[in-house]
Amino acid sequence: MAFFFEKCYTKGKIYYMNIAVSAESTIDLPKELLERFKIEVIPFTVLLGEKAALDGEITPPEIFDYVDKTGVLPKTSAVNEFQYSEYFKELLTKYDAIIHISLSDGISSSCQHAITASSKLKNVYVINSKSLSTGIALLAIYARQLVDQGLEASEVAKKVKERVPHLQVSFVLNTVEYLFKGGRCSSLQRFGVNLLRIKPQIIVKKDGTMASGSKYRGKNKEVVEQYCLDTLKKFNTPNKDLIFITHSSASPDMVEAARDILKRKGFKEILETYAGATISSHCGPKCLGILYFNDGN
Repeated sequence: MAFFFEKCYTKGKIYYMNIAVSAESTIDLPKELLERFKIEVIPFTVLLGEKAALDGEITPPEIFDYVDKTGVLPKTSAVNEFQYSEYFKELLTKYDAIIHISLSDGISSSCQHAITASSKLKNVYVINSKSLSTGIALLAIYARQLVDQGLEASEVAKKVKERVPHLQVSFVLNTVEYLFKGGRCSSLQRFGVNLLRIKPQIIVKKDGTMASGSKYRGKNKEVVEQYCLDTLKKFNTPNKDLIFITHSSASPDMVEAARDILKRKGFKEILETYAGATISSHCGPKCLGILYFNDGN
């Protein structure tokens, strides 16, 4: 494994510290991108009835099939304090410091568990992403870039925290059934959405909670096109170095519709990723989002 080093000084002598960049499986990156950006991951647990599986081992199609057959939403289990403690201790046998970027505390208890575990260890920095999915990935990739530049772990953590408010994280849903089953959508809202065939946008707010945004109607491809244009118009100072198209089993024409718009807008690298089991359990099938830093010139 390649290590990335931080220069440190002790009694006039130089030694080098290797720093881990870490996140939970809700980062929604495939193995090849985790390896490319050298990101360590601790998984959530997904419960399908009596069956328990790790996020990353169970696939979204299995989730959707289970819901179709049973009408019951899977339960997701956040990583607890003990699990974080053991995970951090194991990483510290290979690294001298850890930058851990956690799922928003407005969505899950995982962040607080990570903070509590880290408080009992040295050189473990936990950052509340105030985000989810590849919003977390954007922060982790930025952390990796800073580590590669040779910054100290404390400085990396400081700069990553400063960039959290600049995330643009949103999705357009194909169905609200999963939000309804998870208690995030009332029966009245569900009735109205279904009656009018509305496909709502969900925005992750600055405080890390979720709220409804624009509402769309029409074919999936047309909805994606309008959602992308509206989002780029509203959050109109994107950093164009990197953008994610993240989705849960969206059709190829939906993904290509988003990609075509992003290319025309001048984004340099467009990465497509699939929502993992934890995120898919809450958003349902054919959900698609574009995620980027909104702090460009």
